[in-house]
Amino acid sequence: MPEDARKKMLGPEDVSPERVIDPQVSLEDEVYVASLRPRSFDEYVGQTTVVENLKIAIDAARRRGEPLDHILFYGPPGLGKTTLASLIARDMGQALRPTSGPTLEKPKDLVGILTALEEGDILFIDEIHRLGRVVEEFLYPAMEDYQIDFIVDRGAYAKTLKLPLKRFTLVGATTRAGMLSGPLRERFGITYHLDYYSAAELTRIVVRSAGVLGVPIDETGAHMIAARSRGTPRIANRLLRRVRDFAQVRAKGHVDGPVADEALKREGVDNLGLDRLDRAFLRTIIEHYGGGPVGMAAIAATLTEDAETLEDVVEPYLLKEGFVARTASGRRATAAAYAHFGRQPAGGAMQERLL
Repeated sequence: MPEDARKKMLGPEDVSPERVIDPQVSLEDEVYVASLRPRSFDEYVGQTTVVENLKIAIDAARRRGEPLDHILFYGPPGLGKTTLASLIARDMGQALRPTSGPTLEKPKDLVGILTALEEGDILFIDEIHRLGRVVEEFLYPAMEDYQIDFIVDRGAYAKTLKLPLKRFTLVGATTRAGMLSGPLRERFGITYHLDYYSAAELTRIVVRSAGVLGVPIDETGAHMIAARSRGTPRIANRLLRRVRDFAQVRAKGHVDGPVADEALKREGVDNLGLDRLDRAFLRTIIEHYGGGPVGMAAIAATLTEDAETLEDVVEPYLLKEGFVARTASGRRATAAAYAHFGRQPAGGAMQERLL
């Protein structure tokens, strides 16, 4: 599609080089994460059942004088998996040793980390589903028996040496639990799913973060940011920073409802938390493919975007909010999607049945 035509379809307000509502961590997020991250479970907002169960498991492990069972957190990005790992280490009084699956390419990359762990330390592996098969299998005896196996020499002279490790807790985090192999998943004694946050929970997070950043904000402004944050604390904190910048320049630093609304509109985030790519995704289905059904490859080609990015980053929220229906024949725009653009579904009855 010609770039001019693509921009016309997106709309002038939608052409933006970055997605401010992208749940993936950005460099800016990393700069602010240390100051905004809760320092105890009492400060942690949301995931109530998970937090309560973790506190019980930690208390029980401390009473027994043992490390925690290995823990797996899974769910969409930006919901606090890394934060929970750091709180577990802090509550257990142990060191947190963070790493990520993509950086562990060979067993030797893991050996140095495992042998440096002290008794009870927390090894946190983010994106654990991206571990290579060889590295994953090397991890099995470390998780089960607290030892690693070395093969010395080759052929008839080959022999296995067992190197003991200090007992540690592995905390794994993944956004794609289905990509974990069965043997690895079964070695976690505790598994928790993190779900999207409610608007009320996100409002509390925005108010707390505003206090940390020194941003004067009222309840209306905090709620408006929370309502457009797609149920994700990382996005809420990022939107707060964008609103703060606008408020400092145009509103004497104070954030209220109208200020937050104007700032977010300038960022291309509408009242339902949809950004330019979300709207382009829906418009493509409605305008180019008559509301669907249409395959993801066709949508990606029309938008000149990566199909995997659309499927992993854009589509989940649209599915969750009922703007898109995924059927055997492809994606369809629902009546809610048409209503968001002030249009009538081409096949009204069919669209209604999909809701």
